[in-house]
Amino acid sequence: MKTVLMVAEKPSLAQSIAKILSRGSMSSHKGLNGTCSVHEYTGTFAGQPVHFKMTSVCGHVMTLDFLGKYNKWDKVDPAELFSQAPTEKKEANPKLNMVKFLQVEGRGCDYIVLWLDCDKEGENICFEVLDAVLPVMNQAHGGEKTVFRARFSSITDTDICNAMARLGEPDHNEALSVDARQELDLRIGCAFTRFQTKYFQGKYGNLDSSLISFGPCQTPTLGFCVERHDKIQSFKPETYWVLQAKVNTDKDRSLLLDWDRVRVFDREIAQMFLNMTKLEKEAQVEATSRKEKAKQRPLALNTVEMLRVASSSLGWLSLLSLTGMGPQHAMQTAERLYTQGYISYPRTETTHYPENFDLKGPLRQQANHPAWADTVKRLLAEGINRPRKGHDAGDHPPITPMRSATEAELGSEAWRLYEYITRHFIATVSYDCKYLQSSISFRIGPEHFTCTGKTVISPGFTEIMPWQSVPLEENLPTCQKGDTFPVSEVKMLEKQTSPPDYLTEAELITLMEKHGIGTDASIPVHINNICQRNYVVVESGRRLKPTNLGIVLVHGYYKIDAELVLPTIRSAVEKQLNLIAQGKADYRQVLGHTLDIFKRKFHYFVDSIAGMDELMEVSFSPLAATGKPLSRCGKCHRFMKYIQAKPSRLHCSHCDETYTLPQNGTIKLYKELRCPLDDFELVLWSSGSRGKSYPLCPYCSNHPPFRDMKKGMGCNECTHPTCQHSLSMLGIGQCVECENGVLVLDPTSGPKWKVACNKCNVVAHCFENAHRVRVSADTCSACEAALLDVDFNKAKSPLPGDETQHTGCVFCDPIFQELVELKHAASCHPMHRGGPGRRQGRGRARGRRPAGKPSARRPKDKMSALAAYFV
Repeated sequence: MKTVLMVAEKPSLAQSIAKILSRGSMSSHKGLNGTCSVHEYTGTFAGQPVHFKMTSVCGHVMTLDFLGKYNKWDKVDPAELFSQAPTEKKEANPKLNMVKFLQVEGRGCDYIVLWLDCDKEGENICFEVLDAVLPVMNQAHGGEKTVFRARFSSITDTDICNAMARLGEPDHNEALSVDARQELDLRIGCAFTRFQTKYFQGKYGNLDSSLISFGPCQTPTLGFCVERHDKIQSFKPETYWVLQAKVNTDKDRSLLLDWDRVRVFDREIAQMFLNMTKLEKEAQVEATSRKEKAKQRPLALNTVEMLRVASSSLGWLSLLSLTGMGPQHAMQTAERLYTQGYISYPRTETTHYPENFDLKGPLRQQANHPAWADTVKRLLAEGINRPRKGHDAGDHPPITPMRSATEAELGSEAWRLYEYITRHFIATVSYDCKYLQSSISFRIGPEHFTCTGKTVISPGFTEIMPWQSVPLEENLPTCQKGDTFPVSEVKMLEKQTSPPDYLTEAELITLMEKHGIGTDASIPVHINNICQRNYVVVESGRRLKPTNLGIVLVHGYYKIDAELVLPTIRSAVEKQLNLIAQGKADYRQVLGHTLDIFKRKFHYFVDSIAGMDELMEVSFSPLAATGKPLSRCGKCHRFMKYIQAKPSRLHCSHCDETYTLPQNGTIKLYKELRCPLDDFELVLWSSGSRGKSYPLCPYCSNHPPFRDMKKGMGCNECTHPTCQHSLSMLGIGQCVECENGVLVLDPTSGPKWKVACNKCNVVAHCFENAHRVRVSADTCSACEAALLDVDFNKAKSPLPGDETQHTGCVFCDPIFQELVELKHAASCHPMHRGGPGRRQGRGRARGRRPAGKPSARRPKDKMSALAAYFV
């Protein structure tokens, strides 16, 4: 029997598709990477009985990166990245072993069906999967077709079965367009980012950003925010005057009238008009009109509109003062709803339903929903209204709810988005809102005034989208031309023009879509990037206010080369990438031409950087004037200043040297102790009282003294043979979780002692209230881990009798096992499992995995031991 391998984009998606195709009769097991499951069942394919294996990847299998030395900022001129630097595809997440996993599952298979997401990124992942699997599959005979592509828009029985019945081929052109975008963004972004980061962080201490990044899409996105900021700053308010009249319609009612001139900017002229009207006692009706109007139902929902609405407080939910949902968070939530089968594919540019789309099917799913059942049943009974004709981008149908759900099922965040999507869909098949608009034109002396009012005739779609309702306005009195009403008041009001507000995320999304910056999938990423880089901050109402750094960067780009920040050049590049996807442009030619343009721009930018530096000098402080004295330099023995703003670092103004430090933690002086190699004072990095901490030498961390050390390592990874702070002296044994980590004693953690892995985030708390814990020179005879000498508090000693001292192995000693709750290690360590791993070592600095030691993939009930938690 032949075997068919099927691959989806996410594990949950694979399970849902397999359940539908197998009608629930499948067996499942975890794959070798512990993340992706494999679902197996028998069925028919191409008219023959076959064995199906459905599994998944976790997004992109591969990522593009530079080779070798070109990843090292200090060794390569950024200009080389445009053409000379070779690139390679690397595994996107090496810990998942995705390529090996796919090859194991694909070995010996005869056919492959690709169930990746049906967009350009999905097509690209198709070919990443094929590159891994095709070499190990059985060879086809006689030109037999073995690669198939399933195209679907929702996780419903009908859509999945139809996709399986109409299999096609993956689109190589669309995959190439993604390859081109990846390479352009890598080469252009890295070159500019490396240059300006090194240049400005080497001069200024309070930039408060770990990376001064540039991106072909990210930078124009920031440009929109700064452009609005500049308009606000340059705005000069103007005073203007308006006339406001009030007439009485009966004893208890009055109408406010709007001046037809709207406003004037000269007070004397406004006063003249007031003098001409305030003496009049009556207002005469000049004309009346009553016209029936319609407010159109919305177009079908696409990605950009969904993100825009989500950011602006999700429609009617804003009436309840609920905050909006950021674009990236909204996209992640929508993807989760899709993989769970609640909505159709959420990445689409289309706002038009195909003629053959079953609109009643999704609508019937909502017929019993407590929130809108009455509206849906009435639509089904009276007949639905065909949605408005929108834009057909040729990708997926508009975002549609596929099955009913409640807030209890989804949780509050996902429910808010699902509710909006469902209400929007019901609105698209509802009728337009109809209302009567009335207006009365009055004359008071020589001046004309108007009053308008609206009365709803039929609410239509606003019944399901109440935030779109026609505002309730007072009914106007019935009158005819020539009627008069007494004037109760005419007054002049002084007002001022007001500046625009900062852009909201919703407004920014609109601008990005209008100018072709990014795609429906990447727009949320670009907005998130400028927030993460500290270029903008999100204020109340999800308004984006640029920081000093963001403002100076954009002004600097404008000063040197405006095209770096204007949307025009990136928009042109996006059009070229779309032509590649359509097979109308050559991948290599587009890549070469675009890189050549940006390479020229880069050289001009480097030559003109002084222009941006002039702006930086005004807004930021030099390194020498930033920070507070902390530790002594080993060269000049003067105090170096600790610069806390991102990226945190030490700067010696006398030697003019800067030393980078570990990020996302606190730094303090470590007992005024010095490194035996270079005489620099050690500092202590800590992630918090419940996290891990370790000392480090600023010089060694930046200039590794030994071949087996890498830049950025602390003393807990230093292989110095005799230093009291090194791995050699404080290492205990191999980490219970990761491949290459070593558990190292934290000598500063007493009396709440802890050991921590020097590679991963495992921290184990132990020996609470012990006076002293020291790593012995002796090792365990059973597992070769270093023994610990522990001196307990006499009043709280857990040892039998009056003993206060004990030496033992944390993995094997029964007394220590209780004290550090060795449940995790007891179940995983070879000493407690028997078998061939029993005599293998856990030496303190060994990098290899002992035989019999299981991988990091373990059952959850065994994860709590060793008092380990993940920071």
